[in-house]
Amino acid sequence: MYKILLVEDDFSLANAMKKQIESWGNETRCVTDFQNILKEFMDYKPQLVLLDITLPFFNGYHWCSEIRKVSNVPVVFISSVADNMNIVMAINMGADDFISKPVEPMVLTAKIQAILRRTYEIAESAPVLECHGAILNLNDGSLMYEGNRIELTKNEFRIFEALLECKGKIVSRDQLMTKLWQEDCYVEENTLTVNVGRLRKKLEEHGLKGVIITKPGSGYIIE
Repeated sequence: MYKILLVEDDFSLANAMKKQIESWGNETRCVTDFQNILKEFMDYKPQLVLLDITLPFFNGYHWCSEIRKVSNVPVVFISSVADNMNIVMAINMGADDFISKPVEPMVLTAKIQAILRRTYEIAESAPVLECHGAILNLNDGSLMYEGNRIELTKNEFRIFEALLECKGKIVSRDQLMTKLWQEDCYVEENTLTVNVGRLRKKLEEHGLKGVIITKPGSGYIIE
């Protein structure tokens, strides 16, 4: 089940779309406060956003831009203004697709399912390690959490990989340094401390607090 945020000020249309989306097993929230759409986005943490262009206060382009400042979650524009200029502008603003009004239910469902599959299911088929909802892709070194990509250096990636491979067990500093050396990442003891600190800070900045626990005199653990 995926969480979908629907930003549509035509409430009869929004309710019809909500019913259609949820009939396929997904969860949907309709925005009601059109002055604070970004706040609703941050509170709900959806896996996909359906966004009308013409909205009260600020248009959909504005809110797409605001969302893109904090997340790479898929955004699909829905609008009756479906000329080429608006479609191109939507894509340039960071949208992943465009659906014209009136919305055809089967087209809506097909596009949503395709984007969710492309964004999440295909990524999950790659070799990954999971922790507190964060997904570390071992193929491309990416770390995804709630639709956001957390950029890691090569050393940070190797450290996080080693800790996740031994989740629930203490990993000594010597083990981490050996792991880095085997990957041609030669580090000194002080450098390891700095890298662990930076990794922990990046995780905490994205809401992953307390993931890496220090065991004084022993090493680190992800419980």
